[in-house]
This record gives sequence, structure tokens and C-alpha cells, in this order.
Amino acid sequence: MRALTIAIVSLYKQLSFVSSVFTNTTYPQYKTQLSYITKKVIEMAKDVEGPEGFQTRDYEDPPPTPFFDADELTKWSLYRAVIAEFVATLLFLYITVLTVIGYKIQSDTKVGGVDCGGVGILGIAWAFGGMIFILVYCTAGISGGHINPAVTFGLFLARKVSLIRAVLYMVAQCLGAICGVGFVKAFQSSYYDRYGGGANSLADGYNTGTGLAAEIIGTFVLVYTVFSATDPKRNARDSHVPVLAPLPIGFAVFMVHLATIPITGTGINPARSFGAAVIYNKSKPWDDHWIFWVGPFIGAAIAAFYHQFVLRASGSKSLGSFRSAANV
Repeated sequence: MRALTIAIVSLYKQLSFVSSVFTNTTYPQYKTQLSYITKKVIEMAKDVEGPEGFQTRDYEDPPPTPFFDADELTKWSLYRAVIAEFVATLLFLYITVLTVIGYKIQSDTKVGGVDCGGVGILGIAWAFGGMIFILVYCTAGISGGHINPAVTFGLFLARKVSLIRAVLYMVAQCLGAICGVGFVKAFQSSYYDRYGGGANSLADGYNTGTGLAAEIIGTFVLVYTVFSATDPKRNARDSHVPVLAPLPIGFAVFMVHLATIPITGTGINPARSFGAAVIYNKSKPWDDHWIFWVGPFIGAAIAAFYHQFVLRASGSKSLGSFRSAANV
């Protein structure tokens, strides 16, 4: 590996020199091919820092966040972010649970609905995914746009947020979810309890293992997407990535809902499940409630480990190799 890195450095320097020569000569037929080759060599070295005078790494990983940072408690930015998480989760639960209740009203033939009335499962999935897209876009610059304790937990494990911030975020998210569902019950008091209150529970015909697996896999998809969409390496190389980051995150939520609504009603967000369970307050959602905490937290932990220690490990190894080569 050391010999390979030295070769890449040497080849890059030679190609840069030859390219500059051809640029000033009368051999235009070779310019395109040489430029392409030079570009490929540069891409091979994108993740590493070479010897002195050869800098190819085009991004900087932010330093790990301190595990416990008491100084954060003295900063207004922390409390502003906590408020943003509270309001975003409130709005998320209000719109999405109201969509669920409205669909059940419109499709209930006993109250004048029709069998195929309402938005259907597709519309419910769009409501959840669309609201995540909107709210992440609105709050990403303030709090990071977590809106989900599982996302916060995954980012905490990856040292992206401190313990204090993670705990405050989770509390704010749960309180926001309770308030959001509370508004739904206040506005739809005659239908809320009749149609299940938007609470998550394991569907008939599915065992606990299936429900837990659905939550683990679904949350893995979401948190993995969050890590990928906010990766500093991708942000540095593709200027459009930071702007579009909320879109793949929202689509991840949409796709997971399509797959798991028939199984668990789709949790993948402990605050969403907790807020609905508190306001609805029936035995079935509470009996199954542990699934909607354990599953998402396991899925988030797996996603954090996979992204940080598997996908990003190659860059760390290459960096170490280049530094070794520089000392030769």
C-alpha cells in the first residue's frame, strides 16, 4: 500500500507537468485524453494528504464533539436548537397524525366514507416523508433537523453531538410530539379515539420479532441516509448535496412507511410513537411500545457503526498510508 501511494503521488506530479507542456504545444488531440487521465489520478488521491507540498484532500472532517460539554449550557444556541426541535416535532406529529385520522374517517363506510376514500397508505407515507423534508430543510441550520430521538442517538454515538445536547433534544422531541398529538385530539375529538389516535402497535398476524426487525431495518435506512446526506466528504465534492440533503432523508422516511405501515404502523421515531401513546393512552399501544424504542435505537446504532467504521474506515487507512509514505 505504501508503494502504491508513493506511485500515485509521483504519477500525479508527472502528469501535471506533461499536461502543462501539452497545453502549450500543437498536440490538441492528446489534451482530452491526458486531462481525463489526470482527473482520474486526482480522484484516486482525493481522500488522502500526501507528502509535503502535495495536498489532495478536499474536505475536512469536523473534530469529534466532546462527550460531555458543560459549556454548552451557557450558550443561547443550544436552547434555540432545543426550541427548534420541540416546534418541528410538534408540527410533524400534528400534520401526520391528522392525516392518518382523516384517512380513516374518509374510508369508513359507516360514517359516509367510501372504501377507497382518503389519501390511502401512499398518501400517509407522503405526509410523513414530506413533513420530514420540509422540517429538516427549515431547521437543519439551527439544530441539525433531527426531529427524531433515534437520529439524535445515532449522531451521538458518532460523536456528532454531545451527551447534554442529545438528552435535551430527545426531551424536546418527546414533549413536542405529545403537544402535536394533543392538538390533533383537540381538533378531532369526536374521531380521535374511534380511529386509534395514530398510535403505533403491532398489527394482527405479526409476531414481536417481525415488528422489532421492521423497526430496526427501517430506522437503519433512515439514519444511514442521514449520515450519507450530511457526509462532509460528499458536501465538499458536490456543492448541491447540502442543499438537497433534506430530500433523500424525506424519501427514506417515505419509502420505509410504504414498507412497514402494514406491520407496525411505522415508528422509526420513538418520539412519534411516544407522543401518540401518551395521548391515546390505551393498553395495546403501551403493550407494544418498547418495540418502538428498542428497534429504532438498535437500527440507529448499527447505521452509525456501519457509516463511521466501515464506509469511512477506508479513508482513514489511506490517510495513514500516505503519512507513512511521506516519512520514507
